Amino acid sequence: MKLNQTKPFSICAIGLATIILTGVLLGLRLPEKSKPLQGSDKPNIILIIADDLSMRDIAPYGSTQVHTPSLSKLATEGICLDNMFNMVPVCSPTRQSLLTGLGPVRNGAYPNHTMIYDGIKTLPVYLQALGYRTALIGKRHYAPAKAYPFDFLGGRDHDNGKGQDVNLAKAEEYIKKGPKPFFLMFASNQPHEPWNRGNQGAYHPNKIKLSPNMVDTKLTRKQMAKYFAEVTYLDSLVGVCMDMVERSGKKDNTIIIFTTEQGNSFPFSKWTLYDQGLRSGFIVKWPGKVAPGTRNPAMLQYMDVVPTLIDIAGGNPKIMNTGVKDGNGNTGFDGQSFKKVLTGEQTHLHDYVFAEQTTRGIIKGSEAYGSRSIRSAKFLYILNLNWENKFSNVVTSSPLFKEWMEKDPTRASFYTTRPKEELYDVLADPFNLKNLAPDPRYAATKKNMSAKLVAIMKQQNDKGVKTEMEALTRQPKNSVEQ
Repeated sequence: MKLNQTKPFSICAIGLATIILTGVLLGLRLPEKSKPLQGSDKPNIILIIADDLSMRDIAPYGSTQVHTPSLSKLATEGICLDNMFNMVPVCSPTRQSLLTGLGPVRNGAYPNHTMIYDGIKTLPVYLQALGYRTALIGKRHYAPAKAYPFDFLGGRDHDNGKGQDVNLAKAEEYIKKGPKPFFLMFASNQPHEPWNRGNQGAYHPNKIKLSPNMVDTKLTRKQMAKYFAEVTYLDSLVGVCMDMVERSGKKDNTIIIFTTEQGNSFPFSKWTLYDQGLRSGFIVKWPGKVAPGTRNPAMLQYMDVVPTLIDIAGGNPKIMNTGVKDGNGNTGFDGQSFKKVLTGEQTHLHDYVFAEQTTRGIIKGSEAYGSRSIRSAKFLYILNLNWENKFSNVVTSSPLFKEWMEKDPTRASFYTTRPKEELYDVLADPFNLKNLAPDPRYAATKKNMSAKLVAIMKQQNDKGVKTEMEALTRQPKNSVEQ
C-alpha cells in the first residue's frame, strides 16, 4: 500500500506549515472551514474492537502467516494508522480510556476490572447529544453501567466457547433503523484466551514463526497456533460486519473502524508497556473522505478517539467539559481529534504518547508493581515504580512460563525482575530487547524523557506509588461507588 498523500517527515512545527506552503505553490485547494452537519449528512459509525490481539498478527500490519482476508480488504478500502497506542495494556482500562477521551489515571479506570469516576461523560453521551443512536454488542467490561448509556444488543464479557458468542443479526437490525445516524460498537471476545473458536487445525505449530521477543518452546507453538485460529475467526466476524453494511444501503455514508486493542496474552505483550503491549492496529474506512489503501505515520492514542468521533459527527471537541479536572485544572479531553490525519491533511499529532500499568487488582497480580512509560517516534522510556518487587500475573504461574524459564531463564526472568528504568530505541530494536538505560551515551535522552514523563503524570493526577496503592479502590467489588 502507498503512503498517504504526504511523506512522513520530522515531528516539528514545520510539518503543517510545509503542507500549507506546498498546497499554495502547487495550486491545491486547501480544506474549507467545515459547516455544521445536518442529521442526514452525519456519517454512521461502526467501531469494531478486538480483545487481546497484537497488531503484528494481522496481514495489514505485516503478518504473512495469519489468514485475515476481511481485514486486508478493509485496509485496501481505507487507511491504516501505523502508530496508534493504548494508554494501558489491559482490557477494561483500555476500553474506558477509548470511551472517555481521558487517560486511565485521570478517569479513575486504571487497574483492570475497573470503573471511571462518577460524573465523567462518555462517548454515547456525546454522540447522543449530536443526534446519534448509540449501541453496543458484545463485551462491555466497563463501569459503572449508568455512565455508558448504550442500547445493549447482547453478548458476553467472556467467551467459554459454548453456544453462540454474539448474534450479529441484532446489530444488522439496529443499523437498518432510521432516520437518525447510528454509532455501533462491536466489542468482540476474540482472540482473548482460552482460544476456543475457529478451526484449531488451521495452523501447524511446527510451521509457525515466532517473534524475537519470545522463547521457542513446544507449548508456545501449540498455543500460538490456537491463538492464530481465533484471529482468523475474528476476521470472519469483521467480514460479517462489512457485509451487513453492504446490505444496509448505507455503505456510502458509513465509517467502519477496526482496532486490535492491546497485545496478546503471551509474555512481554499484554500487561506490559513494551510496544507489543501498547502499539495497536487501527484501520478506518470512510467512503469519500479517506483515500483507499493508504497509511499514515502520525503518533496517536486511544484517548484521541472520542474527540475525533465528536469532530466527525459535527461537534467541537475543544469546548467539551469531560466532567473531571486534570492536574493543571483543565476539564477538556486529554486526546485530540485526528480527523485531519484520516483525510491525509496531517501526518503528525503527538510528539509523545504516555502509558501506565498496574498489577494491583489483576488476576494473580503482584501486590504492587506499577509502571509508567513515555514514547517518542524513536525512544521508549519505562519507569518501574516498584522495581524491587517481583512482577506477576496469570502468565507467570502458567505451564508455558515454566517452559520459558527452563529453556531461557535469562529472557524469562526479565519478565518478572526488571530494573527501575528501561530505555529502548524502537526503530533499531522494535521488540524492545536491548535496554539502553545503563548506557551513559543515552543519559541525556533518558533525562529528557524522564522529565516529560513526570510532567504528564502531574497532568494525569498520577501520584506514582501512592496512586498504585489506591488501585483496588477503583474496582467496583472493592468500593461502594457504583
